[in-house]
Amino acid sequence: MSLTTSTGYLYAAILLAAGFTFVLVTMTVANLLAPRRRTPEKLQTYESGEVPIGSAWVQYPLGFYIFALLFVAFDVDIVFIITWAVLFKSLSIFGFFEILFFIIVLALGLVYAWRKGVIRWI
Repeated sequence: MSLTTSTGYLYAAILLAAGFTFVLVTMTVANLLAPRRRTPEKLQTYESGEVPIGSAWVQYPLGFYIFALLFVAFDVDIVFIITWAVLFKSLSIFGFFEILFFIIVLALGLVYAWRKGVIRWI
């Protein structure tokens, strides 16, 4: 191990120890100085400045969850397509057919979700 490598590890260890020390000290000081009186106002449920009406345990339709999952899936796929577009010139014709297959599979999934009525919001 060279001298520069060992000093790099030493700096990293010092930074890690300083970070842990800072977190522990600030949490301890905040815990010691924080007020502890419980009042009815502090114990009341808070929802965006409005008094909540009814129970918070509301069952949402399953379609909302499936719609959200579809959104996340297509959102993540866009990341792959953008990465492919950046590397398009170096991938040659194989890269083109690879992304074409990828988009066809996505389109088939979208058609399947559409036929099942998942995309219909109401």
